[in-house]
Amino acid sequence: MTATTMAARGKTLVFPEGFVWGAATAAYQVEGAVDADGRGPSIWDVFGRRQGAILQGHTGEIACDHYNRYAEDVGLMDRLDLMAYRFSVSWPRVMPAGAGAVNAAGLGFYDRLVDRLLAAGITPYVTLYHWDLPQALEDAGGWASRDTAYRLADYARVVYERLGDRVGTWMTVNEPWVSAFIGYGIGAHAPGRTSMADAFRAAHHLLLAHGLTAQALRADGAATIALMLNLAPVMTPGQVNDPAAELSPEDAEAVERVDALLNRQFLDPALRGEYPARLLPMIERTAGLGHIRDGDLTTIKQPVDLLGINYYTPCVVRYGPGEPANAAYPGTEDIEFCGAYAPTTAMGWPIVPTGLSRMLERLTRDHPGVGLLVTENGAAFDDVVTEGRVRDADRVAYLDAHLRAAYDAIQAGADLRGYLVWSLLDNFEWAEGYTKRFGIVHVDYATQRRLLKDSALWYRDVIRRNGLHNERARRPTLEAVAARAGVSRSTVSRVINGEATVSDEFRATVMQAVDELGYVPNSAARSLVTERTDGVALIVPDAPWTRGEDPAFSVVVRSAGHALEEAGKHVTLVLAGSSRSRSRAESYVAGGQVDGAVLLPGPAGDPLRAALLRTGVPVVALGRSASPGAMPYVDADNTGGAVAAVRHLLSAGRRRVAMIGGPLDSVAAQDRLTGYEQVLAEQDRRPMIALGSFSRTSGAEAMRRLLEDDPELDAVFAANDLMAIGALSVLHETGRRVPDDVAVIGFDDIDAAAFTIPPLTTIRTSMHDQARAAIRLLLRHIEGGPAGSVILPTDLIIRSSA
Repeated sequence: MTATTMAARGKTLVFPEGFVWGAATAAYQVEGAVDADGRGPSIWDVFGRRQGAILQGHTGEIACDHYNRYAEDVGLMDRLDLMAYRFSVSWPRVMPAGAGAVNAAGLGFYDRLVDRLLAAGITPYVTLYHWDLPQALEDAGGWASRDTAYRLADYARVVYERLGDRVGTWMTVNEPWVSAFIGYGIGAHAPGRTSMADAFRAAHHLLLAHGLTAQALRADGAATIALMLNLAPVMTPGQVNDPAAELSPEDAEAVERVDALLNRQFLDPALRGEYPARLLPMIERTAGLGHIRDGDLTTIKQPVDLLGINYYTPCVVRYGPGEPANAAYPGTEDIEFCGAYAPTTAMGWPIVPTGLSRMLERLTRDHPGVGLLVTENGAAFDDVVTEGRVRDADRVAYLDAHLRAAYDAIQAGADLRGYLVWSLLDNFEWAEGYTKRFGIVHVDYATQRRLLKDSALWYRDVIRRNGLHNERARRPTLEAVAARAGVSRSTVSRVINGEATVSDEFRATVMQAVDELGYVPNSAARSLVTERTDGVALIVPDAPWTRGEDPAFSVVVRSAGHALEEAGKHVTLVLAGSSRSRSRAESYVAGGQVDGAVLLPGPAGDPLRAALLRTGVPVVALGRSASPGAMPYVDADNTGGAVAAVRHLLSAGRRRVAMIGGPLDSVAAQDRLTGYEQVLAEQDRRPMIALGSFSRTSGAEAMRRLLEDDPELDAVFAANDLMAIGALSVLHETGRRVPDDVAVIGFDDIDAAAFTIPPLTTIRTSMHDQARAAIRLLLRHIEGGPAGSVILPTDLIIRSSA
């Protein structure tokens, strides 16, 4: 070793010799060309045509047009010095019906792609199944059917026969938990089923498919076989920053139960040939055990050369007495999914890099001898192209922190062989459509123009060094901007804060320096102009839910207050129910009395929203507004929750489903009505709607009107629980039995819902979670970070009223 090399090592965290650096994509997310050259439909093609299934109605029909632009994309990989490229083969492109006839043109595309990669010195890693099941197989039962596992093995043989002479690493199935529980359990992904029984069956059959496919590939001569799992350490909030934190017996049990569902449900069968003992009763209670046949676990436990880890964020839980089960995690009653208090990505996922090192060290400890490969790790942020450049400092910081966590795990003994960033390209992000950008390469979807982001150039330098600088890369500072512009720090701060006292000339000079350096303003920039208060305002417009009957108001105030206290902030409650109080609220915020504000839901057309936007102070809205604007918000998936409620009623055999709608000056009420009407339109059924005002009294009045209009109705979906409780009282008065004669579903899952007679089936929208998410979003906004809006999922809580 030369002295020069040794000196370089002293300045660099060097990864092991032979460490593989690469990037990953998935066929449906990037290829497009869904009707080209004989490709058949996949479940995502069909799911994408379902109204409301994907944000803004986006589909993967064009995506990144990688099918036609793969040569350009391989050229980008070459420029970045990537050593490996993980891509998935589209099953419906190769076998349009999922079985039987092979489409030579589809195989030809992957032939050309592999040859192009090898010519550029890039090793191809092939994923055989990344969620694009041929629709013909879904029509025959999908992953809930055992036969699908055998069809994957048949398809794998076809692909291996064509590419096996040039591809050494074969990956069987990607993230079976997501496919099973998000696709078949809660219906947020294709194929959109909502059956936890099917979810458990799908999970087992995906594992069986992995085993059968690994057997087939090994028999045909495959050199390296891998399974890819979305893994996340399960921890309590206290363990996020202190892994050694002592847990109560109740918290320890909650962590163990969720870990069994999320991680060990797949790790143990694949690597140990058994299911966790505590998981089997949960499976049996939901789906029975008939789908787990003798010999299956032996088939599933095939020797694997690599375990692929897809890591984004930890799973943070704690004991929560009375909490209903999380919809995506059956059997998690009395467990609160609380999330980590940390900065978040544009997906709303907390950024906890140490979760990666903890998971890598655990896998090495629990499964010695299995090589590890990070097959996905990355983040979505709200990227902006300015002057032909994407200065994605947040992504660079995210990747840097996670690579340092990976390095720490290697130093602790983890057998980590490589790292594949997710993703090479901005792409179709499943149910989020094109609204979230994970790529290190920016894609203009209108023109398909590619642009290397700053993160791509940073990653190229990491690859060339085979490591990281000992010191973390420093983000541009206020001082650096001042030096570049040749002005004082105070002048920079005044420009950033929009002070009118700065001349146009100096303003232009400062902003040019800001753009050139990629500077992101934070609290330091503001503190030169106004002192930080460490205060946050909760602004309460006039709205029925604040006037005493709806318990959500107190939950929001209490949860937001606790979240702010944890962050070292104090909260001020600002009432804004009249024109005079709105003016006072605007002046209070604009006058620098607080660092930011959370705006609680108010009536449609309330001018307060626009007034707060004009102050320039960070504000986050709780609840989506019908009015367009730049204010980020946190809300629940009101439309999706309504869809789940009405589909549940129809699947239970109800024929005449009415709705008690909320006031139409409420965006949430509008969205819930949209979901109801959407499902009835799909079923070609006539809507029956009576509107109310989110109160018990109006719910009762609406129920009476519905019974007068249609005495034979057999189901009611109410826009909130209070209205549903009013409906239950009228049904009792009129002698209708619930649910025998009329099934009832509410929305919100207030505490009283579990104690009605009979207990109320409802859509859970945790105001606690929304309030805490709004505070996290606001704190990130205050610190100058990106502040994209957040939509939280809803859960269907089935009780005896439906």
